[in-house]
Amino acid sequence: MGRLYLVKLDGRTYSCRICDSHLALFGELISKSFHCGKGKAYLFNTVVNVYAGPLEERLMTTGLHTVADIFCNCCGQIVGWKYEAAHEKIQKYKEGKFILERARMRDGDVTNFAIDTNTVGSDADDV
Repeated sequence: MGRLYLVKLDGRTYSCRICDSHLALFGELISKSFHCGKGKAYLFNTVVNVYAGPLEERLMTTGLHTVADIFCNCCGQIVGWKYEAAHEKIQKYKEGKFILERARMRDGDVTNFAIDTNTVGSDADDV
């Protein structure tokens, strides 16, 4: 197997919950009103650091679609699916778009901070 190269995105990102590999930019988000078996799911224009499984026909609440599950390039976790084809005219806007399952990703606006617990002064210093 060859060397694994991952794309690092600049800006606010969504990342894999397991390995923190970047998956998508906030700006690529189309909709947060999708659902999957694990709860909420988000629709994106583009994603990175994923590979697709085999195509399959899947009957969803909005009709029949041809989809491929997508997996994180780094850890192999399933993170969502890609819409290859929508069989109903009203659903064609999904073609070529990606779903990321909310339970399998984290968003990049988590702030990492440290609290300084060292005391700067004490009452003894005031005497």
